[in-house]
Amino acid sequence: MAHPRVLALDFVGTLAGHGPAPGGLLVADVLRGLPGTVIPEEFAARFDTVTQQVRRYDRGVRSTFATRLRRAARDCGALVPSLRLATEAVFTALPDARVDPAAAEALRQLHARGLVCVLAANTDRPEGVRLRTLQDAGIGDCFDAVVLSSTLGFRKPDPRFYVAVTRAADCRPEEVLFVGDNVETDALAPHQCGMSAVLVTSGPRPAVLPPGIATVPHLSRLAAHLNSLGCAAG
Repeated sequence: MAHPRVLALDFVGTLAGHGPAPGGLLVADVLRGLPGTVIPEEFAARFDTVTQQVRRYDRGVRSTFATRLRRAARDCGALVPSLRLATEAVFTALPDARVDPAAAEALRQLHARGLVCVLAANTDRPEGVRLRTLQDAGIGDCFDAVVLSSTLGFRKPDPRFYVAVTRAADCRPEEVLFVGDNVETDALAPHQCGMSAVLVTSGPRPAVLPPGIATVPHLSRLAAHLNSLGCAAG
C-alpha cells in the first residue's frame, strides 16, 4: 500500500451503528404537518411497498429517499409540494445513527496524523442532518469534505461516487485509502477505481478480497495497521 494522503471513511458500520429507517407511518405523520401537503390514508402502505421493491430489485443503487417519496405520492395521489423540505423534515424527526465513541477517537487520531479525511457514505439523510450528527459526536472538525449519496443523487458502487471523492479531496485515486465495512462498496469498488482499501470486519477475511485489500476488526485498529506498513503522516 502506498502512503495514503486521503482517508475516505464510510459511516454506518464503520464510524457509527445502524440508525432507524423511515417507515411509511412516520413519513406520513411528518408530511401531514407540512403546509400544502395532502397525504391520503393509503400513502403509508404505498411508501413501504415502494421501499421493499427498491430493496429487492435496485438495492438502492439508483434510488434516493426523494425518488421513493415521489413515486409513492404519485401512486396514491398525495401532494408533496417540496421533496427537499419533506426530506429534511422526515430526517430531522428521525434519529440518526449513534457514532461509536471508540471509532470517533480513532478518527481524531487519524486526522491528527495529517490525513485529509472525507466522509464517503451512502445515506438517505440530507447533508445538514448528517453534519449535525458529526458535530454532536465532537468530530465535525475532523472531516475536510463530505461526500454523500443523498447530495450526489447516486450511490456507491457507482464509479462516479469515487470520482466525487477524489474531486472533494483534490487528489488522485492512488492517494486515497477507502475504509468501510461493505465488501462491494467500500473495498472492491474503490480498489477497482485505483484506490487502496481496508475492510472493517470482525469476521473472517472474505474470500473475494484480492491480496492488496487489508482487513481490520475495528476502526480503532487502522492506525496500528498503517504503522505496520510504515505509513507516516502525509
